[in-house]
Amino acid sequence: MAELPDKKTAFIDWYLAVVEEADLSDKRYGVKGMNVWTRYGFRARRNLDHVMVREIEATGSEAVEFPALIPATEFAKEKEHIKGFDAQVFWVTRGGLTDLDVPLVLRPTSETAIYPIFALWVRSHRDLPLNVYQIVNTFRYETKTTRPFVRVREIHFFEEHTCQVDEETATARVRSNLAAFRRMARSFALPYLSVRRPEWDKFAGAHYTIAFDLPLAGARTLQLGSVHHYRDNFSRPYGIRYEAADGEERYVHQTTFGLSERLLGAIVGAHGDARGAVFPSEVAPFEVVIVPILSAASGEAVARAAREIADELRQAGRRVRLDDGDDRPGAKFYRWELAGVPLRLEVGARELERGELTGVDRLGRKLPLARVRLAEAVAGALTAFDLELGRRADAAFREAVAPATQLSELAGSERVRLLGWCGEEACGHAIERAIDGALLGTPEEPLPFAFPEPKACIACGRTDGVRVALAAQPM
Repeated sequence: MAELPDKKTAFIDWYLAVVEEADLSDKRYGVKGMNVWTRYGFRARRNLDHVMVREIEATGSEAVEFPALIPATEFAKEKEHIKGFDAQVFWVTRGGLTDLDVPLVLRPTSETAIYPIFALWVRSHRDLPLNVYQIVNTFRYETKTTRPFVRVREIHFFEEHTCQVDEETATARVRSNLAAFRRMARSFALPYLSVRRPEWDKFAGAHYTIAFDLPLAGARTLQLGSVHHYRDNFSRPYGIRYEAADGEERYVHQTTFGLSERLLGAIVGAHGDARGAVFPSEVAPFEVVIVPILSAASGEAVARAAREIADELRQAGRRVRLDDGDDRPGAKFYRWELAGVPLRLEVGARELERGELTGVDRLGRKLPLARVRLAEAVAGALTAFDLELGRRADAAFREAVAPATQLSELAGSERVRLLGWCGEEACGHAIERAIDGALLGTPEEPLPFAFPEPKACIACGRTDGVRVALAAQPM
C-alpha cells in the first residue's frame, strides 16, 4: 500500500484512505452514501453499540423497535419539525404497482413514528416516566459530498425517546443523558465540547438542543450527537397526555438523545495517525493480535504456544485474532497497525525460552509480558494503553481550542475559537460569516481547560450580558 496522506495537511484524504485501507467500510454499493459494513467495520460498530446500550440502560431506559415507514399524515402533524426535514426525506409512493393512498416517509428520525404510539401507551401518571431507545437505520437525502460514517444517506442510529410528567423532570432526564454520554466518551477516549445550540440551529421542534462537538482538523468540528428538550411541543400535536395524581389531565414533556455511526468516524479521526487507525480497547474489533514468529527449528512449538495463548485470552473474555497466515511477520505488523489493534503479542522461540512475551501497543510502546498470569498482564497493558490514548487526545483537544477577542482573528482560523457573544442573532451570524462556519453555541457543561473570560461581545462590543461561545467550521 502507498503511504497514507498527511493527516495534518490533508485530513479528509487521510481519513478516507484509513477507512478504506483498514477495511472498515466499502463505498462501492450502488446507492451513493449507502455503504456496506465490512466484517471488520461491523465488529467495531457492534462494540460501539455495546457501550451505548450499557450506559443508557444503566439509566433505566429500555429497548424497543419501531417500523421504518411513517405515514405522511403523521409526519405532517408537527409543522416546525417537517420544515427541518422536508428536503431530506425519501418518499415511498407506491406499493408494488399500486399508488398508495397515503404516501410513506422512510424515517429520517423517529419522533413522528413513535409519538402516535406513545399517545396509546401513556394514560396515567403511573405510566411515567417512559424512557425507551432503539438502534435502527435512518435515512436522509444527503446532497453534499458523502463520507463513510461522517456523512451518509443510510445512518446507523441510536435514539432515546422519553415522556416525563413535567418540564423539571424532563430537564433531569437531559442531565442524565449528558452524564451517560460522558461515560460513553470516556470509553471511546474522546474529549468533546458540550454546547447549547443557538435558536436558529436547534433541532426542528425542540425547545433547546445540546450537541457534542469534537474538534478535528484545525477549525473543523464534528457533531457526535445531541440531546433535545421538547417541552410539550410534540405531545400536543400527537395527543400524548396523562391523568395526574390530582385527576387533572396534562401533556407530557419529552426529550430525545441521538447518536450515530459518526462516533466511529470520530474515533478514526481523533486517534488515527500516520500508520492508520487507532482503536480504544472497548471499540477495537480485536483487542489483541497474536503473531507467531516461526522458524524451522521451533515452528511447531511456537505455533502450538500461540494457539494456547489465544485460547487462554479468549477464555478471559478478550477479543483475539491469531494471525497464523503465511505472510512475513513484518507484513503482519504493518497490517494490524493499520487496522488499529491496541496490543500485539509476538510469540517466538526466544519468548518461549524466557517465559515472557514481547508486547507492542498501537502507540508503539514495547512492553514485556510474563507468560504466567498472562491474562492479567494483558488487562494491565490495555488499561495503560487506553489511559495514554485518552491523555494524548485530551492534549490535542486543548491545543485545538483558542480564545479570540476580535472578529478579524476568525478569518482563516486554524482552531476552534472561544469568544464573547451578547446572545443576539445578528451578532451570531456576524461571527459565522467571519469564521466562514457556525456559531456552535454556548458551553452547557464546564470546559475541561482554563480560559480567559470574555469581557465583551466580539461582534458588537457590548459588555452587558456577554456569554462564552464557540465558533468553528462544522464538517
